Amino acid sequence: MASSQQQFPPQQQGSQPGQEHAMDPRPEALIKNYKSANKLQGKIALVTGGDSGIGRAVCLCFALEGATVAFTYIKGQEDKDAAETLHALRDINKSRTTTGAANKHDPMAIPADLGYEENCRRVVEEVANAYGGRIDILVNNAAEQYERPSITEITEEDLDRVFRTNIFSYFLVTKYVLKHMGKGGSIINTSSINAYKGNKTLIDYTSTKGAIVAFTRALALQLAEKGIRVNGVAPGPIWTPLIPASFNKEKVEQFGSEVPMKRAGQPSEVAPSYVFLASEQDSSYVSGQFLHVNGGAVVNG
Repeated sequence: MASSQQQFPPQQQGSQPGQEHAMDPRPEALIKNYKSANKLQGKIALVTGGDSGIGRAVCLCFALEGATVAFTYIKGQEDKDAAETLHALRDINKSRTTTGAANKHDPMAIPADLGYEENCRRVVEEVANAYGGRIDILVNNAAEQYERPSITEITEEDLDRVFRTNIFSYFLVTKYVLKHMGKGGSIINTSSINAYKGNKTLIDYTSTKGAIVAFTRALALQLAEKGIRVNGVAPGPIWTPLIPASFNKEKVEQFGSEVPMKRAGQPSEVAPSYVFLASEQDSSYVSGQFLHVNGGAVVNG
């Protein structure tokens, strides 16, 4: 039985992608007093959908750990969030300058709809060209979702849109990144608890998240001989712009109350999982696996 306690003020954005700067309260991107250990020093990382939510939190954690970060966003809809994230990344680099551990390169924010192959190719080439021809870490994270009470309401156009963003982009960005990724590289894909438990009103979204799990496992097998690890994170209810952009006010109020911890998680609580999977010193013997950051829900892998 879900808790009846209100989790968040009622709010609804009504369109996607959602906007982090319009949320109340704002999501927490970094754990207070986060302790970095230079686990990604000198690495080049590309994070899709990195302007807000989990993507923003991952970008900031990676930068604190010494990585140079490039991220994508949707132009015209996520400009403000992207600018905030880019500013935060630059501030992190400035703060690291005082310790002598500043990143060699400046961060990048690249506008792109990654549902289309040419855009995926362009983004990867832009990042590789800017950072000496290599990409060490790829986080496939871009996503969209829509509530659809019945499968009969889902059109072919709806399927095409959601699958393009949520799984086609993972295939296509990875395809081009591999030309620039060598031994020791890490690919991390964002799935969802819905891939394991299902969600009756997010059937097309849930289907893409299941595809991401299968994609991750198969790709891990294919790339093992190249020394590239492929893993994923399957978050539960996390307070991101996707939530007020997807659900009505009543669902937003109760969001997260259904898990054993009786609350939604913050992006800051998810991002360290990506650091673990990206770090060779922490997870060199981990590939084809998913971390379940979901407030205590037990799922079968």
